[in-house]
Formats: sequence, C-alpha cells, structure tokens
Amino acid sequence: MPYWNSRGLRGSTLEEFVNLTNEEYLRCSLAVIQKLPTSIKPIRLDKEKGTISLAYFEQKSTVDYMGNIQGIPVCFDVKETARESLPISNIHQHQITFMEKFTSQKGLAFLIVYFTKKDKYFLIPFKDLKKHWEIAQKGGRKSIPCKECCERYEIKREGVFLVHYLKAVNAYLQDNSD
Repeated sequence: MPYWNSRGLRGSTLEEFVNLTNEEYLRCSLAVIQKLPTSIKPIRLDKEKGTISLAYFEQKSTVDYMGNIQGIPVCFDVKETARESLPISNIHQHQITFMEKFTSQKGLAFLIVYFTKKDKYFLIPFKDLKKHWEIAQKGGRKSIPCKECCERYEIKREGVFLVHYLKAVNAYLQDNSD
C-alpha cells in the first residue's frame, strides 16, 4: 500500500502549474476543472501540532483532474519525467480502465506530460496512450518517446496560463471532428 512519502506524490510542481492555470480558466469562464483529492487514512497523528506523520492511501486514485471544457466532459492525469520518454510503468491499469470507461461515455481523456529534460509539455490523447499501453503489455516498447508526441499537441505558456492546455485540446478536437 502506498504511503504519504511514497512515489505517489511526484510531479507536484507540474500539478501546481496546472492548478493555477485551471484557476485562470475558471476566472475567464473557459473551463471548470477540479483537482481530485486522493483519500488518505491517517495512521499516526500528532495532536499537539495538528499534523499527520504517517498515512496510507485508502483507495487507488483514478485521474488527477476532472471537469468540463465548454460543454465537453474531460478527465486527465499529469505526469512528469526527467527522461526523453514517459515510462509506461508511470501509468496504472486502473487509470487506463477509468479513462477507457470515461471515453466510452463521450468524455475526453488525456495525459499532460512534462518532459523536463526537453522542457516541453504535451497533451497525449487517451487513444494514443492506450496504443502505447497495449504495445507495452505485449512485450514491446515500455515508454512513450517525447519525439513521438504530436507537435500540434505541444502545450506552451501563454500569459497567465502557465500550462495552456486548452489550445492542445482544441487542436485534438479539430483533428478528430466527424
């Protein structure tokens, strides 16, 4: 079972940038996106300080964010890697299952990935993520290379939007309109 100081809380700088961007999206009436809390069960409490010194995650989380962009239901997870590719091991079966069910209900699911070595952010649509996931499950490549990310889905900072992913979402929707 993962603990509070475990691998589960990586990428918090990226999450903070996404949180600030989401606040601006809300302020500008562009989207309503919320960070989903991960429920924890406290084990050791310091009642004098009012702090939790040991806890474990009660259940597996699904994705980091969920909401609505101009009438489109969305869910997404954020990942950060110092490598030139995102290891598939950073994505869990329960996340794939949740995103698959979400897209089957006409929602849009994706990853926002920050490749720190390249200093680049990309939106990776669920259909691309699933393709890479299935290849890895069959013994093939176990990562998603940055160089295979679609340039149209690169996410840039723009004004107050630190991780302006709505442009990448729009590009994806344009590329996949019926």
